[in-house]
Amino acid sequence: MITQSEAHELMITQAQTLGSERVELDQALNRILAEDVHSDMDMPPFRKAAMDGYACQRKDIANDLAVVEILKAGAVPTKTIGTNECAKIMTGGMIPDGADCVIIVEETEELGESTVRFTMEETRDNLCEKGEDIQTGDVVLTAGTLLRSQHMAMLASVGCVLPNVTRRPRVGIVATGDELVEPDVKPDLSQIRTSNSHQIIAQVQAANAIPNYYGIARDTEESLDSTLKKAMSESDVVLLTGGVSMGDLDLVPGIMKANNVTILFEEIAVQPGKPTTFGVSDGCFCVGLPGSPVAAFTQFELLVKPFLYRLMGHVYRPGRLRIPMAQTRSRARTVRENWFPFKLTEDGAVLPCEFHGSAHVESICEADGLGYMPIGVSSIDEGDLVTVRFLQ
Repeated sequence: MITQSEAHELMITQAQTLGSERVELDQALNRILAEDVHSDMDMPPFRKAAMDGYACQRKDIANDLAVVEILKAGAVPTKTIGTNECAKIMTGGMIPDGADCVIIVEETEELGESTVRFTMEETRDNLCEKGEDIQTGDVVLTAGTLLRSQHMAMLASVGCVLPNVTRRPRVGIVATGDELVEPDVKPDLSQIRTSNSHQIIAQVQAANAIPNYYGIARDTEESLDSTLKKAMSESDVVLLTGGVSMGDLDLVPGIMKANNVTILFEEIAVQPGKPTTFGVSDGCFCVGLPGSPVAAFTQFELLVKPFLYRLMGHVYRPGRLRIPMAQTRSRARTVRENWFPFKLTEDGAVLPCEFHGSAHVESICEADGLGYMPIGVSSIDEGDLVTVRFLQ
């Protein structure tokens, strides 16, 4: 049995970045850059005013200044500023030749339509030099960047209207179990609705991969085999839920092996999620997740999400902090590390969610994150610091 961190590292080392494609700028949100993006121009592209005011020569600020031109943003100056001259200029306007500072409008007094006087003894430059932020050829975004809304402005600024991004993984999702029915079916006495598969579909979408649901495979070798074969032929990654424990009908690992999947691990020293299974075949990865919703959710967050992002060329770094416990949390068995759902109190402390076991879906519905208890630790007392991982 391997540790959670060993399982994570093993999966990450197996991931090879998928191919790339160009997409329209406005379709690039949440995609991963496949290559560095370089600036095609200086920024600012010219000396510009940082404030509304008057562009002049610093040596003349003690004198009355004649206004020789009015410059709006986007206008090209036609005058060169000489001794005791200035140009009225708006924020972002191009600084005319001859000027070396901008007197802000709040520090001037108008002496008629075309003369101003500086009312202070000193002024800052109040201008931005050409290329002071970015120079032509500079790398403005690196390969592997997860594109957020703020990155769209940078791409637009450098004219990158067709960014080259990595391909999104195709993720096949298979639920397993004779007891399962789809959510639109009223369960019989011994049946339950398949909540896991639709939770995982949403988690795959949130990671910006492409889910494809293959329905419920029954607890027979024939049903599992045919469903897995189809999913593997059409997917980069196949996620199966259920059928990975030690029961007579937990057939998933065996069916994986029968389909030439090399199993790299079948158990993790973690709670929840001990029977999580991972294997690789030619061109496809298979992950067997526990059938319990909380365990499946947790192991997707800890293992599958970073793996999907690595297939897209991105190193996923969830927010992790050490913050105090709002109340003591204890457990009887300490041979496995434990991740528990929690919510933040108003003062920013960790309050463990009410938890009745790994099938208790409600516990993760209200969770802000997952708290961590290492192997050998039986209790974290109120006020003690605990490592947490926030859900995104």
